[in-house]
Amino acid sequence: MFRKVGFITAVLMAVILMSSAVALAKDQIVHDAEYYILKAQHGEEWAAQDAELDAKIKALREKHGAPPNIIHIMWDDTAVGELGIPHLQKNRGFETPNINKFAAEGAYYTRMYTEPSCTPTRAAFMTGRHAVRSGMYTVSFPYEYGGMSEKETTIAEILSDSGYATAFYGKGHLGDIEESYMTNMGFDEAFWAPYNQVPSMYVPRGDLGPMFPTSVIPELYPDDPYDIDKGWRPDGYVWMLEGTKDGPVREWGTPPNEADYYAIEGECQKRTLEFIRKSVAAEKPFFISYQPIAASFLGTEPGDPKQTVSGSVLHEFFARFDKWVPELLQELKDQGIEENTLVILMADNGPMTHHGPDGMVETLYRGGKGDSWEGALRVPFLVRWPSVIEPNQIVGDIVHVTDLYTTFARLGGATKSIPTDRIIDGIDQTSLLLNGDSFSRRDYVFVYTGDIMAATVKGRFKRRWVGELPGLSGAAFYDLYNDPREVMPKMLPGFTTKTMFDIMVARHNLWERKFPNEKHVRGMPLTGLENPRPAVQKASQFRIDPKDLPFDPVEFLKYDLPYDPSMENWGSGN
Repeated sequence: MFRKVGFITAVLMAVILMSSAVALAKDQIVHDAEYYILKAQHGEEWAAQDAELDAKIKALREKHGAPPNIIHIMWDDTAVGELGIPHLQKNRGFETPNINKFAAEGAYYTRMYTEPSCTPTRAAFMTGRHAVRSGMYTVSFPYEYGGMSEKETTIAEILSDSGYATAFYGKGHLGDIEESYMTNMGFDEAFWAPYNQVPSMYVPRGDLGPMFPTSVIPELYPDDPYDIDKGWRPDGYVWMLEGTKDGPVREWGTPPNEADYYAIEGECQKRTLEFIRKSVAAEKPFFISYQPIAASFLGTEPGDPKQTVSGSVLHEFFARFDKWVPELLQELKDQGIEENTLVILMADNGPMTHHGPDGMVETLYRGGKGDSWEGALRVPFLVRWPSVIEPNQIVGDIVHVTDLYTTFARLGGATKSIPTDRIIDGIDQTSLLLNGDSFSRRDYVFVYTGDIMAATVKGRFKRRWVGELPGLSGAAFYDLYNDPREVMPKMLPGFTTKTMFDIMVARHNLWERKFPNEKHVRGMPLTGLENPRPAVQKASQFRIDPKDLPFDPVEFLKYDLPYDPSMENWGSGN
């Protein structure tokens, strides 16, 4: 009976929400249903906080003569505890003294949740929406034949509307079709990789090493008489693309030249500092999204001495990145903008714990990339803003990567540019940012692996949906305070949360029916480049003359591919 009443309540709540959707869509941001449950209880308190925050933001703008600059830096596959906690680094064979100092000078957030893998998190950051809503829930590889839709409104676009100069450097990983290029996503200038780090292995060393023999460069081997479709391999991938808004896009680097690949990180860092100087000279506030490539999967460049005892791919990146962080902060000081610049350091998801590079391991939490365990979702999140954010803070509130979208918009005076015709999962967390611990406006997280809801978090409690038998209530409940590693699933002790989780998901799904998810946009890859190499030019066209086939060779682009869990589990061992 209780379960039936719970679902009736959920449906009634959904009807109430849907009946107000038209009014919301006209002039208000549409959030997920769960947000309105919290707002109904805390709205007056939040309104009072907002009045104080508006006054503080106004005072800061008057003091500095401009809204704050925002530098968001997000790299790959890092477990909570790897950065900012020197005690744990002592037994890991590496150290990051400058990043640890950065953490001490600001706030260390202990419950930043992301999506469980890289493309979904980057899409969520850009749009303020769970990746499933934009169709960007699978990991992009060469060739993706798809990418982020131009229908999405990115954080760069809304900040541009408020007068910000915007730049992107590093790992875009949002697809290889032209409408997903970063120069079409609101950035004034961009230098980006359309894929992840996997192409770093598409070189002779990779073919002779971790990759399947002949799968990359068959010319390295004797001819295989049974390999009759040699053009099947994706050899027209690119290292990086570069361009400006409304300007030409060019290929940068010449795969498989490894030296170019190893030069990417330094080029991103150089361009970041140059963009800061250029923006200051132009007297424009700026937003920089720097998403480090974070190393080749083949390890450090041959001949480059190791800088850590562990020698792992990720730790070697940290050792080098740690040396650049002071350069960035010194540049802000030299330009006289340090106190008006918010800098964030974070990871996109947890470590690749299964079949990944050596050195990626569980630390505080169970699981890793591709999972729905906490270890896949919780990441280091370090925030520094001198004179605004008090130093030495440890923040325990739940915050989600989508929240950065709405929070940056609030700080930049761009909230009015957030679209109101779709669900925005990101919650404005300006109060949490400026007031500190216990001021979050979120106590929930919906966890998707691909397009499947795998788990739901509510405060200290969590329920996993995957693996439960239909009609049964299994040991799928967790108390994250007393079992943070999720190794002791409970059944009976979690029954007080059972129907409450049912209702949460019912509201979430019914609200989604009112604002349906978008599909992954498909197209031919790497088109519209000013200087494509012959292999890249071939990649942008189908490799067989359509006249020689009894079907349309690009018809597959219209085919709605079923979700393949293996694309998410490539790092999870499942």
